[in-house]
Amino acid sequence: MRRSFVVLSVVGLSGVAGARGLAGQQPVTRAQAVAAALERGARVALGRADTAAARGFVRVARAFPNPSFSATYTKAVPQYHAIVDLPLDVPWLRAPRIGAAEFARAAARYGFAFERAAIRFDVDTTYTRALATAAHARLSRHNARDADSLLTMARLRREVGDASELDVRLAAVNAGQLENVASDDSLTSVAALLSVQLAMGLPGEESSITLGDSLAPPPPADSAVSGTAEPLPVAAAAASLRSAERALTLAHRSVFGAPSLQLGVENGDPTGSEPGVLPTVGLSLPLPLFNWNGGVAAQATAARDRARAELDLVRRETGAQIARVRRERAAALARLDRDARLLASADRVAGMSLQAYGEGAIPLANVLEAQRNAREALGRYIDDLATAHNALAAVQLLTATSDQP
Repeated sequence: MRRSFVVLSVVGLSGVAGARGLAGQQPVTRAQAVAAALERGARVALGRADTAAARGFVRVARAFPNPSFSATYTKAVPQYHAIVDLPLDVPWLRAPRIGAAEFARAAARYGFAFERAAIRFDVDTTYTRALATAAHARLSRHNARDADSLLTMARLRREVGDASELDVRLAAVNAGQLENVASDDSLTSVAALLSVQLAMGLPGEESSITLGDSLAPPPPADSAVSGTAEPLPVAAAAASLRSAERALTLAHRSVFGAPSLQLGVENGDPTGSEPGVLPTVGLSLPLPLFNWNGGVAAQATAARDRARAELDLVRRETGAQIARVRRERAAALARLDRDARLLASADRVAGMSLQAYGEGAIPLANVLEAQRNAREALGRYIDDLATAHNALAAVQLLTATSDQP
């Protein structure tokens, strides 16, 4: 009897089969859960606010300074003066100011993209955990039913004199333990399902969804190879460094402030010697007598050095993390392959031991041990399957780039 593989095909790894008996609940796929989290999540709203603020900074940097108007009266002729002061947004100041804002916006955009990738990772791993706990719950219920059947068999054999009271008590203890495991696994499955609902922005008091996807084996390792673009954390740190460099350039060039052009008119000569309106023109140049912008330049230099160090740290840490999760994924896939072979052997041993017990060839304790090994092998396969999926999700998170959707 190949019960474990029957459980594997029916329970093991299908989320749809377990959802059919839950009337009134909406089946939700993994992609739908991720889309709901990206639409309703508070973290997405914060990211949108940050990117909107960065766009506002760019608009401020690109804006031209407003002119100022002054009107004066003097006793000296001409007595009335009207002057418009037009600040000149010179290119050597405008270019680094806009560049710093543009790169700051790029850093915010990369950060927001990584935040969205992190949300997808969190929902994806939560969904995988819910699938794994649901598979464990269905497996536990199946094992509990098998234990009840074994207890019934032991009682029947005792009645005909083929089994002892010890066999019946062993079967009863085994059935009770598996019933407790089934109860615990059912509660864990409900809690994991509610975690998926919370990640989607739904209430978490009671379950209103079912899992519509299956916990199938993950794709091969070579299908997760990323492109040549920089990962999002590195791209964000690099953009921050370029923004800091532009800000430092602006601080150095701002020692001499931007000049302003003055245009105006004068009139009001009571003697009549200067009739009409007299035009005036002038140029205002700020003089750095007391402030050479040293403090601002020092702050910009420190910010540049910090951004450079942070880029180096992020690049090294991200590279190490990518290498680690790729090793973990390779190990998980290898362990999953071994689990499949061990599961086949354990399933075969459990079926043969049950047949031998039915024929009176071995004691009940050997059957219980074989079934325990088969249960552990199948449970380990489910856990390693979820681990392999989560390792793939971690690789996709850390290798996400700006050219990906």
